[in-house]
Amino acid sequence: MKILVVGGAGYIGSHVCHAFADRGDTVAVLDNFSTGSRVNFPGSAKVFEGDIMDKSFLEKVLSPGWDGVVHLAAFKAAGESMIDPGKFAVNNISGTINLLNAMTEADSAPLVFSSSAAIFGEPVRLPINEDHPREPENFYGYTKLEIENLLDWYDRLKGLKSASLRYFNAAGYDFDGRVTEPEKDPQNLLPILMEAAAGIRDEVIIHGDDYDTPDGTCIRDYVHVSDLADAHVLAMDYLCRENHSIKVNLGSDSGISVAHMVREAIRISGVEFPNRVGPRRPGDPANLVATSTLAKSLLGWEATRSDPETLIASTWNIYRNLK
Repeated sequence: MKILVVGGAGYIGSHVCHAFADRGDTVAVLDNFSTGSRVNFPGSAKVFEGDIMDKSFLEKVLSPGWDGVVHLAAFKAAGESMIDPGKFAVNNISGTINLLNAMTEADSAPLVFSSSAAIFGEPVRLPINEDHPREPENFYGYTKLEIENLLDWYDRLKGLKSASLRYFNAAGYDFDGRVTEPEKDPQNLLPILMEAAAGIRDEVIIHGDDYDTPDGTCIRDYVHVSDLADAHVLAMDYLCRENHSIKVNLGSDSGISVAHMVREAIRISGVEFPNRVGPRRPGDPANLVATSTLAKSLLGWEATRSDPETLIASTWNIYRNLK
């Protein structure tokens, strides 16, 4: 297949590109390289450098036709989204509208969309399934939910089929060492811990230890990025085979607290990096744990590499070389 990965130079996008290329698909990357790397995705990939805010650029790239499009181009820092919602609204929502319009004006290839567990907000029950109420606690999650709603309408009105993959907490790195350049200014916990272990940052701040959880720190469902990448391939195959839109959760179905991840990162890295408790961040739910039963049923997918040891060790393999 001929696959266009929008945001393919990013952390998750690079892994997705490798997953498609590994099975022989022709992969192209569309990215503005504001945060993405030029060395992490497969060297065989054709590159379209530009921005999803540029409508004419998108129309030119989409005009030849593709067998499938993967959309991962978004701002993702939940904390920042609460401070600068306009930035996230313009890029995430308006940029996606540009992409959807360019796709439907071309040949309406199926779309695999990078959604997020942030659409759910504070859980009313655990584990979280696809029918759980969707009440985002941060503006980033709101943008992802709005895009899912847009996809519903583009399916009804334009016949654009899509798979919304609701990631829980992506972590880890490629086992074959092909993704070597770490994220710029990471916002997620594990790369922040690794930066501290590598001496890149002075300390780690744990945002709150007074949540209603066993140790007072937030609990998250961490899923290895290579497991996520596999899900994109399976979802694209599903869309091409079934011609039916879906929304599925992608998680490990188990929760790990922030405090536990800090302890494990210190143990595995062998570095006793400084860490301290700070105030809560706005928009942080206490506990987010998935059930991925639907993804297993529809796609044959499950997380097989998402235990803490594998997540941390595969990430430390990247950061330890930066010391």
